[in-house]
Amino acid sequence: MLPDLSSLISTSVSFTHVALRRWLRTVMSVLLCLLISAGLSACVASDQPPRSVLLSALSQQIQFTQTSIARSLDLDAAGVPEVSRVRLEDQDAIRIGDQKGVHLTGRFDWRLPGDAVKVDSAFELYLERGERGESWRLAIPNGSDDGQSQAWMTYPLAID
Repeated sequence: MLPDLSSLISTSVSFTHVALRRWLRTVMSVLLCLLISAGLSACVASDQPPRSVLLSALSQQIQFTQTSIARSLDLDAAGVPEVSRVRLEDQDAIRIGDQKGVHLTGRFDWRLPGDAVKVDSAFELYLERGERGESWRLAIPNGSDDGQSQAWMTYPLAID
């Protein structure tokens, strides 16, 4: 005995309806995940300096330290260090004087010119955002005049 045509059509329509609902649910889940991740990444990326700014700031900070040590030992500074593999661990929004800034911590690899050894080091950077948000400056804490507020020395960073 063969099933009648109406029950076959009903079963086929029911199966197609269930498959379509599953497919729509999956598509909606994927779209929702993409929307949420785009929203979260937009929040983080708006105040994070570009990678080129981080590399420039780390290089400049190494050069300041290198120059200071070379001066005290009456030596020549070795040149511009090579900075690579920056791993950002923490980022906090702060005020640097009257400007917006960020306090960054993490790790990076670097080496001096002509040196075969790469060094893995921790870093702590303070970066000041330009007034129009288009530039960045390396900010170095410079004590306090009144014992209450932090004074800063700032240095412009190259923009790529």
